[in-house]
Amino acid sequence: MHDFVVVGVGPAGARFSRRAAEAGYDVLAFEQGEIGQPLACSGHVSTDIWQYTGGGAREELLQNEVYGARFHVGGPHTGDDDRDTYPFYKREVVSNVIDRVGLDKHLAGLAREAGADVRDEHTVTEVVEHRDRVEVTAKGPDGTATHEAKMVAGCDGPRSRTRAALSLPDPGELLHGVLAFSEEPDDGDFVDVHLTAPRFFAWRIPRHEAGVEYGLAAPPGVHVNRQFEELIDGYEVEVSHRCSGAIPIGPPDRVTSRRGFLIGDAAAQTKPFTGGGILYGMTCADHAVREIDPDRPTTLAAYEHAWREDLEREIELGHWLRRAYSLPEPVQRVGLRAASGEIGVHMDRPTSALSLEHLKAMLSPS
Repeated sequence: MHDFVVVGVGPAGARFSRRAAEAGYDVLAFEQGEIGQPLACSGHVSTDIWQYTGGGAREELLQNEVYGARFHVGGPHTGDDDRDTYPFYKREVVSNVIDRVGLDKHLAGLAREAGADVRDEHTVTEVVEHRDRVEVTAKGPDGTATHEAKMVAGCDGPRSRTRAALSLPDPGELLHGVLAFSEEPDDGDFVDVHLTAPRFFAWRIPRHEAGVEYGLAAPPGVHVNRQFEELIDGYEVEVSHRCSGAIPIGPPDRVTSRRGFLIGDAAAQTKPFTGGGILYGMTCADHAVREIDPDRPTTLAAYEHAWREDLEREIELGHWLRRAYSLPEPVQRVGLRAASGEIGVHMDRPTSALSLEHLKAMLSPS
């Protein structure tokens, strides 16, 4: 019997598999298709990402360094009128643009090196929870087999099959996100954010020689594809490699059951103001490894407490920041004009807006 079966080998699942294997646990992990495919997530992350990777990762995966963001109000276009553009920046690198598919492959490789049995091209078809074990059935190239484990970790994304099988509640909402790429090189060091998509935003991310990423997300009921076409038309570019996916916002009240637990997008451990969840998911994976003992199901409560204590305030403040996306345009302009300039905020920690570093940055001369 395995200690853990992990369903899903994205960043959260790979991180948990690696750290649990390093802690001496027997870990079996399944990924539905090829690891990293299909792409359904942006590769714009904070520089903290390198704390979770192995040697040589930065040289292999880094595509661009970003120093800030330009916020645009009034339409999905580049906005030659500076009155509609509000820059936020640091004097040092704020974030990195990375090879997102490469990241998944790298993290899965680290899990394998640590001793986890990571199997791609395996679709989990059933998860059954018993009082003393879980049974996970997976279909792979060699047929269908059922595996027993002391616990199951659901790391299988926003529409998690594991979550449904464990009868755990759904996220607060699922946004619809669209991504596409143009081929022109762009080594600019600012991303562009357009407050035009209803109740969320659109973005443009320069990826140096890898081209430019364009994206947009919005809640159900919004004509996302039409909004995205308006964004692309505004930039007058041709795009390819279009992909889409769900973005979970708002963690449910409970992400653990008798012998199962959720991590990452399956638990909606994401930033409400950007939808990003790579760093939050891997942070929660580390909490899970530290707190959960597969021989003691009661330790699942410690995981619930630990990750919420760490991220609950960040997520709550993130909800408030997101509400500003839906303010009337005149109010947005006033707020952005007042706040724009040099900042000291960490992109994954909105509570850093209350930090001394941010206050000093705002008061420093340009």
